[in-house]
Amino acid sequence: MTMDIQVAEGDVERLSLKEYTEKAYLDYSMYVILDRALPHIGDGMKPVQRRIVYAMRELSLTANAKYKKSARTVGDVLGKFHPHGDSACYEAMVLMAQPFSYRYPLVDGQGNWGSPDDPKSFAAMRYTEARLSRFSETLLAELGQGTVDWTPNFDGTLNEPSVLPSRLPHVLLNGGTGIAVGMATDIPPHNVREVVDATCHLLRHPGASVADLMAYVPAPDFPTEAEIISPAADLRKLYESGRGSVKLRGRYGREDGNIVITALPYQVSGAKVLEQIAAQMQAKKLPMVADLRDESTHETPTRLVIEPRSNRIDVEGLMAHLFATTDLEKNVRVNLNVIALDGRPRVMPLNDMLGEWLTFRRETVRRRSQHRLDKVEERLHILEGLLAAYLNIDEVIRIIREEDEPKPALMAAFGLSERQAEAILELRLRHLAKLEEMKIRGEQDELEAERQRLQKLLGSEAAMTKLIEKELREAAKTYGDERRSPLVERSEAKALSEVELLGADPVTVVLSEKGWIRAARGHDIDPAGLSYKAGDKFHLAARGKTNQPLVLLDDSGRSYTLSAHNLPSARGQGEPITGRINPPRGRA
Repeated sequence: MTMDIQVAEGDVERLSLKEYTEKAYLDYSMYVILDRALPHIGDGMKPVQRRIVYAMRELSLTANAKYKKSARTVGDVLGKFHPHGDSACYEAMVLMAQPFSYRYPLVDGQGNWGSPDDPKSFAAMRYTEARLSRFSETLLAELGQGTVDWTPNFDGTLNEPSVLPSRLPHVLLNGGTGIAVGMATDIPPHNVREVVDATCHLLRHPGASVADLMAYVPAPDFPTEAEIISPAADLRKLYESGRGSVKLRGRYGREDGNIVITALPYQVSGAKVLEQIAAQMQAKKLPMVADLRDESTHETPTRLVIEPRSNRIDVEGLMAHLFATTDLEKNVRVNLNVIALDGRPRVMPLNDMLGEWLTFRRETVRRRSQHRLDKVEERLHILEGLLAAYLNIDEVIRIIREEDEPKPALMAAFGLSERQAEAILELRLRHLAKLEEMKIRGEQDELEAERQRLQKLLGSEAAMTKLIEKELREAAKTYGDERRSPLVERSEAKALSEVELLGADPVTVVLSEKGWIRAARGHDIDPAGLSYKAGDKFHLAARGKTNQPLVLLDDSGRSYTLSAHNLPSARGQGEPITGRINPPRGRA
């Protein structure tokens, strides 16, 4: 039995492969850029982070609530808002809970949430518990107040916020990284107090330059206490262009002759640093280091101890070498790329970023105030109807008892709106007491005063500016703290040369008559007693140290410099001097 299916020419859509692939890849690219990888300027969050925080709020997992299993949160996020992999979702949640990854964690975790040595060593979500941190209130406090737009979730059964009404410029506070298609973002974390001071300055002086704002925000502020050693000119260039890098260097001190490292650069593992130093020790490249150990504890997360071989070791030189050759010094890439208010990704300088956020904040406060004003006016309208009913209570009771349809009768009798009539009909008998009339008048007076205040606020840009600044200052006072990453001018770290690493061991260099050269350890050898090739014998010897240069002179006055430490051993018969230097023929 054969079947033949034919499709009419009019039902077939013909598209060239070039057009199809171009459109498909462009759609995918835009999805990754806008809905996965880049943060929004308003709340500084990617969609998965926003959905986690919102889902936790919907589960009532506030800072005062009991902890709940992380699997419960992840299940809600995936089932309601984010139809993707559970491991990726949980990893995003873990990142928001790690105090060494986020400057101001949004999730308060209980259990194993990873360590600075291995951030991915966190326990599975069935073991850990979480709730929102107090800082997350800056993102969520104004959510139910008409401040943001809502969009349907993936199956259209629920709504989710398209952006959270952040009370602070969160995009700079916790930063974030993301790789999209053809672009990436790397925003470092900053200090709340500094960013708020800069934002308030820009609010009062809209034309402020990056240099003006850098008086308040001199550099990023990382969760770890490593030093920021980038020159001020480099930092200014970074904030002016939106691109660059920040150089971080670990901090160390001296204790009982030992070197103790107490802070590491952002996202650097102490175990990795120890591994790098140990590898140099095994390769005999750190003869001045006797021992190395990790004394980190829960109370002191970073304490790496380097024990020098003697007190005469140049500690500054040794640490400069380690800064140059290990992760004790690290460059953190910066790329201030965010989705702007117009929905397009853009790399922004500092003043543009804060200016754009202030536009978002002004609109948020305006929408919040308008939403509240609408609620106040609606309540005043209802109170007006209730007062009319109380003043004519007998007539109202008669209409309700005798009329078949009391609502239109009430509306006609007292000139009420439908909403006012409904409110009267919903009154309980207990609310007919004489005291209720006084309560209504008191509430009316309060709401009337609030209505006038809101109308004044919405009608005045200056009043709006004053309120925004007041709320920013209050949030900074509540959540602000001292800078953790000190700014220190440091000279560039240079690795020690091979000669400097060798130490100063005694050495005797021996030259034979036929021009063969070698070096013997120590000064107590007899150069003439060494073995020589047939027809050759001892000619010259010089005593020195391995870290000193060896200078050879010929009879024309020319000099030649060699490194004493890499000459062939005196256990053999050496090698021809002409293999190392090139004197004129016939001279040596």
